Amino acid sequence: MIYLVEDDKSIRELVAYTLNSAGLEAEGFERPSEFWAACEKNLPDLVLLDIMLPEEDGIQILQKLRQKEATKRMPVIMLTAKGSEYDKVFGLENGADDYVAKPFGMMELLARVKALLRRTEDLRPKAEEKVYRLEELEVHVDQYRVLSQGEEVALTRKEFEMLCYLLENRGRVLTRDQLLNKIWGYAFDGENRTVDVHIRTLRQKLGQCGKYIETIRGIGYKIGGNG
Repeated sequence: MIYLVEDDKSIRELVAYTLNSAGLEAEGFERPSEFWAACEKNLPDLVLLDIMLPEEDGIQILQKLRQKEATKRMPVIMLTAKGSEYDKVFGLENGADDYVAKPFGMMELLARVKALLRRTEDLRPKAEEKVYRLEELEVHVDQYRVLSQGEEVALTRKEFEMLCYLLENRGRVLTRDQLLNKIWGYAFDGENRTVDVHIRTLRQKLGQCGKYIETIRGIGYKIGGNG
């Protein structure tokens, strides 16, 4: 979502239309108070901010954004009729990421917005891959890879899900009923051997690492200790 704070209705509507037409969801606000109210409900991915505004000017808004923890890194492009080098430098020194002087072409503005969004996305910390490790056993959840003593092991979907569930609950005893409910979606009836059969084949495929899966007699299974 892109928020535009611009008191000139024709510019506000044209910019919002251009961004929405390009597949970038945008919403325009005439007054800073409307902008702040919207931010309370939902923070935007980028702000287009005019300098000459009623209530408070764009520089004041920018300074407030940079002072708040939730918005201090929010991408901001200043839109203003002031085209002097001093005003441009002043805006950038106060934390603006880019500056476009009026009158500007819609295609140029769109290109600037897309470029800034790309740069911001590149700078965001990437989510760490989820990996389970237990001595010589390694499970890369996102890659659907299992390594036993450094050798890749091919598991069925259910075997993989069961291993991940055991590792997620490392050190805890999981009953057959819990395993059936989680992996297969139905309850244990006392006779069903589905879990036991899958545990047996899982142990076989894991080789030496299969010993990490412990049988808790009369209850179920667990993997690893309390660490």
